Amino acid sequence: MTSEYPIELINLRKEYGAFVAVDDLSLKIKKNSFTGLLGPNGAGKSTSLKILTNLITPTSGTVELNGINVNKNPWEALLTVGTVVETPEFYLYLTPKETFRYLGQLLGMSSESIKYETDTILEKVKMTQWADKKLGTFSKGMRQRIALGQALLNNPDIIILDEPTSGLDPRGMAEMREILKTLRSGSKELTVLMSSHMLHEVSDLCDHVAMVDHGKLLVHDEIDKILGDSESRTVIVKTVEKADNSIIEKISELSNVVNARLYDNGIEIRFKGGKAEQMDLFNALADLHITVYSMSEDSNALENKYLSLIKDSR
Repeated sequence: MTSEYPIELINLRKEYGAFVAVDDLSLKIKKNSFTGLLGPNGAGKSTSLKILTNLITPTSGTVELNGINVNKNPWEALLTVGTVVETPEFYLYLTPKETFRYLGQLLGMSSESIKYETDTILEKVKMTQWADKKLGTFSKGMRQRIALGQALLNNPDIIILDEPTSGLDPRGMAEMREILKTLRSGSKELTVLMSSHMLHEVSDLCDHVAMVDHGKLLVHDEIDKILGDSESRTVIVKTVEKADNSIIEKISELSNVVNARLYDNGIEIRFKGGKAEQMDLFNALADLHITVYSMSEDSNALENKYLSLIKDSR
């Protein structure tokens, strides 16, 4: 059983007649990473995740979870894996509590474990007040939160998500991303693989990215390394106090800052370096008594890299 790479795709290929959906894809996902599987529609992302979760079989190649061959031993391989693949379906006449109790029993969990995990998870996905309401009355965003909750029910060490914010309205997308950010906040190590075609989503949530197109892997590494630590990066900072030119001047004088400007009710700061320098910037803003309530990385650098790789693969 492997420990460093709990998710492995080895020379994976999937054909539908003459169409090749996944083309000799090999990918190792590092333990305790949050990896974004990024690519345009039709790139092979969902097909790869369906093979990984034993929903479909590959034409050739192997997928392993915690060192266990998924096709040969699916029950054992998926025992400590939580998944949300495709549109989640539920018995709409059940409540979240009833749904989790039913699923927990299928997983062989004790009544005490089911109750504890249900209460914990409903709080985590912000659905406690709807615990006894029928799922048929829920919006799509609420059902998506319950889907994520059921993926966490058996306390997994691997989470696999297929475009978890797809089809949600802007508010639902924002709420889901906030929940996803908290997934690894506990003491338990957790490896997350999430497919997406949205650059800002991957940039905001993930520390690693694997870009695919036409079923082929284009690049896989830490986001910092893909972009290049020495390159300048851009963050959008939102402050409690209204930003003005005096604040811009102070920020512009900080170490590693290339420039700063007012931007969309916030401040756009371009600086040299990676995550460490970004943390230094955050601390420097605090030292200047600038109250920051939001700092998000601009996706332009990732977008340029992504578009360049996609163009070269065509």
